Amino acid sequence: MPRSQKKAQSKRKSVTSKKSKAGKNAKPRVSSKSSNAAGKSRAEGIRLFQLAGRPSKEDFVKVYGPAGIKMTWEQRAEAGIPAEKFQEALAAKQPGRKDAKPSIPALTPRD
Repeated sequence: MPRSQKKAQSKRKSVTSKKSKAGKNAKPRVSSKSSNAAGKSRAEGIRLFQLAGRPSKEDFVKVYGPAGIKMTWEQRAEAGIPAEKFQEALAAKQPGRKDAKPSIPALTPRD
């Protein structure tokens, strides 16, 4: 018997019946503020990282010491060197480096 002439019924239920049941019993999702706050904090950290010239782990160790990698930007600012002054502090720690320009330029959004 060829497949095209098979007259078996489909075992699947219709999609419309599932949607109507889900629509009646569905509760609206409540987004937690912690995830939103975490996203804002992460975005701020990335902004400061770019402002500091995208330093490597070795650069953090040179400027802030061994704990510099684990510190947040707020803690680094409390240590005396904010993100805006990072390249200047790195240049001071490296005797052969004369300019305070970052090796990789920070990304700037287009207007």
